[in-house]
Amino acid sequence: MPYAGNPAGPYDGGQDVGYGSNQDYYGTPDAYPPPQPPAQRKAEPEPGSEWEEGQEDESHPFFTGDDDGAEGERDEPGTDRRGGNGRERRGRTKKKSHNGFACLFMSVVLVGGVGGVGYVGFQFLQSKFGAPPDFVGEGSGSVQVEIPQGAGGYEIASILVKSGVVKSQGAFVAAQRQNPKGNSIQAGVYTLSKGMSAAQAVKTMLSPTSHNALIIPEGKRNVWVYEQMDKRLELKKGSTAAVAKAQANNLGLPAWAKGSKDIKDPLEGFLFPASYPVAKGMKPEAILKKMVARAAAEYSKVDLEAEADKLGLKSPLQVITVASLVQAEGKYKHDFDKVARVVYNRLEPDNTETVGRLEFDSTVNYIKAQSRLDLGAVDNLRKLKDPYNTYDIKGLPPGPIGNPGAEALQSALDPTPGPWYYFVSVTEDKTLFAETNEEHERNRAEYEKQSKKESAKR
Repeated sequence: MPYAGNPAGPYDGGQDVGYGSNQDYYGTPDAYPPPQPPAQRKAEPEPGSEWEEGQEDESHPFFTGDDDGAEGERDEPGTDRRGGNGRERRGRTKKKSHNGFACLFMSVVLVGGVGGVGYVGFQFLQSKFGAPPDFVGEGSGSVQVEIPQGAGGYEIASILVKSGVVKSQGAFVAAQRQNPKGNSIQAGVYTLSKGMSAAQAVKTMLSPTSHNALIIPEGKRNVWVYEQMDKRLELKKGSTAAVAKAQANNLGLPAWAKGSKDIKDPLEGFLFPASYPVAKGMKPEAILKKMVARAAAEYSKVDLEAEADKLGLKSPLQVITVASLVQAEGKYKHDFDKVARVVYNRLEPDNTETVGRLEFDSTVNYIKAQSRLDLGAVDNLRKLKDPYNTYDIKGLPPGPIGNPGAEALQSALDPTPGPWYYFVSVTEDKTLFAETNEEHERNRAEYEKQSKKESAKR
């Protein structure tokens, strides 16, 4: 409402008398617009402005830039952010540009692994927000930590944090990435200290001395596995073998793995060659169950029942038995393929060369728990009465004679076509195959000649 004496009102450019004066100090072209009722005070956006409500709430210095010391870009004291003097809009425009820069920078950091940009971004964020919490030094005490198969950096870090080894996941993952061999940490049981720095934890886990893993090589018999487990678990000799015998039917063997009563060890062929965590305090049955589960998983990749039928075998167990013979008698993959063919050729009912007998030294060695090359005369070997003695029995032994690897199994499933019935390893790297006994005897003569040369060198 206009003041008395000035019908035009004080804000329309008239010469109103204010506070006893005849001069209007606000009646200039630069005067502020008149105040509006509360419902109408919201400033209209300038043409082209796309500012959205709520963006002024992004007040973290990383997004606003308020911590960069650029005082000239801040609103001057006394600026009325509700008024129409243009200062607020200029301030908001600057904040919006900072947001755009921040987003752009973050995008570059995320995708800029090439040329070290990712590392620079990581360093920048560390300088802004600080490095993840970490212990200092080598720690103290001793704790055993089991890392499962397929665990990645963050999963490993989580396990270590829960065990008190490292202070944070972020510290461990950063240390793992900075170590050139950090990604080679394997599954297994590790002996570590509590309160270790992340870098020290990574270094220790990469050391073979901290990794309590039992590696089962291809072809090893169960007797060897049991002995190794007793040593690592610090158990009395024979403890693991006793558990295996008592718990054989409770360790997860496939239904088809149960063969005849003549099988010496139901777990033979089912302690799959691989690396397993084995450390003091662990239970033998738990470890054996993992080994059997691994074997069952590997064998389930193939329809062994269908494959056995194609090969003229009675069961999947016989496929594993053939694979174990191939593993024991051969050395290289190309030899495996031919040895497998010799097995199937000798199993043929019309085989007149060996009349159904395999006559493999490896089966006699299995019976006697030994590994020898010279077993003596064939006639003497046939006197050994045992269902595993292939010099005496016809056909396959009751079960596997060791733990075959994936390559031996593949050869048992897909042997090389050929007419061979005999083979002999002349040297460590050379195996000769023959179709007739006469040819085989010539190969044996060469073997004996090579053996004498080796003996003379010693």
